[in-house]
Amino acid sequence: MNLMLPKFVLLWTDAVMWALAAALLVYARVVWRSPTLRASWTLVFRDAAAFASAIVLGLCLVLTLLDSVHFRRALPAGVGSEAAASAVAYDTRTQSLLDALLVRLVDSREATYSRPLAYQSFTLESLTVDGEVRRLPPRLLHGGAHLSDPATQWSADIALRVAAGLVVGAVVALLLSAWTVRGVARRHGWAWREAAARVWRDDCDIRWRAALMMVTGLCLLAGPAALLMHDYHLLGTDRTGNDVFYQALKSIRTAFVIGTLATIATLPLAVGLGLMAGYFKGWVDEAIQYLYTVLSSVPNVLLIAACVLMVQVFLDQHPELFETGAERADLKLFLLCAILGLTGWAGLCRLLRAEALKLRELEYVQAATAFGVGPWRILARHLMPNVMHLVLITTVLDFSGLILYEAVLSYVGVGVDPSMNSFGGMINLARSEMSRDPVVWWSFAAAFGFMVTVVLAANFFADGVRDAFDPRARVFRARRAPAPVKAG
Repeated sequence: MNLMLPKFVLLWTDAVMWALAAALLVYARVVWRSPTLRASWTLVFRDAAAFASAIVLGLCLVLTLLDSVHFRRALPAGVGSEAAASAVAYDTRTQSLLDALLVRLVDSREATYSRPLAYQSFTLESLTVDGEVRRLPPRLLHGGAHLSDPATQWSADIALRVAAGLVVGAVVALLLSAWTVRGVARRHGWAWREAAARVWRDDCDIRWRAALMMVTGLCLLAGPAALLMHDYHLLGTDRTGNDVFYQALKSIRTAFVIGTLATIATLPLAVGLGLMAGYFKGWVDEAIQYLYTVLSSVPNVLLIAACVLMVQVFLDQHPELFETGAERADLKLFLLCAILGLTGWAGLCRLLRAEALKLRELEYVQAATAFGVGPWRILARHLMPNVMHLVLITTVLDFSGLILYEAVLSYVGVGVDPSMNSFGGMINLARSEMSRDPVVWWSFAAAFGFMVTVVLAANFFADGVRDAFDPRARVFRARRAPAPVKAG
């Protein structure tokens, strides 16, 4: 029997996200070897909110990478000639590793709406009971299907799963905390008990207590969720019966792709033109100022909508370029990120121009000019390294804004492809659900809750990066001094 291997599909955003992950590992190695960068990033993790937010963003990054490995499953061999049997056909659906891990949520599709953790449908149907036709909610196909008498077993089953999940989450959090304390003890040469006491008192160079509290909270949420979503719909289902929790998890990748790719797409134009305008001055400066002034005068939403509609026309007229719908939706997402980057570089360019005007007058730049160093070498060797902290701060600050921008664009119908899960798409579909009676609130609440969590984590982390890398914006927070140790 031949082993039917899946066909791996490399999407545009998959390649970019994995390249960014590799670049992030390389940068982490550079930070570890550079005392200056290591000291700056230590200041970031001395901020309790920034450290806790970094853990949330790291978890979202792991989900994004799991959802960035796509493949198509091989179909069973057909019956007929030997040539037909030897030919391998693949499924038209493109799946990811996250889909494979959450395959039960994918397959547990209901007929229509259902409330979170419900075993009955949200809508009423005509059912025959004791010879009479009544309007009653029917049983769900998958949610609570293991219950023989749901009226009496449902509440006890939910309570038991929540309690077991809390115990499992607490054990995992305890093990992770013990492993972290052991690492702190080995790093500083402390005894294990002393390291545990210092972490508990928050008397370390890094705010480990805040990080462990965040890890504990995530474990206590993930434990019950993992046990409940196996046999229930944790956040209910939408109009077509799809699991809302699954859609929210899939939307995290879309938010991360737009936040990272669109931000990176702004860097070449913003950094290059900003440094050129500030260093060369004269007609170069005037031309670049005229360019970004004209770009800033056009309403962003209208400009982006026009570009997205042109992309949509091109995709509709060339369907032969794509084997599956996932490839078409991914290319539209990639081009949307490029459009956001090409229309949003003016702010960073203006900031770097002002910084370059100041740097070109410093002594070391004047000395390099006097020694005959070329202007492009001065830009690369003397100006660019001294503005990278501004680039880093602006990049992190713009990340959360682009996530919200995607929600607005998808809400007005010019965002990502409708077949791709996104927070804006979920909110757009929930627009009609919030106006019906009774209100279908869980789809909107799930999208809003997940999006706010990601945006808040990005904002707190951006504040920590800004305070660490920009001394002028640094806010000094008073910390409680450790209690004195009594002699004897």
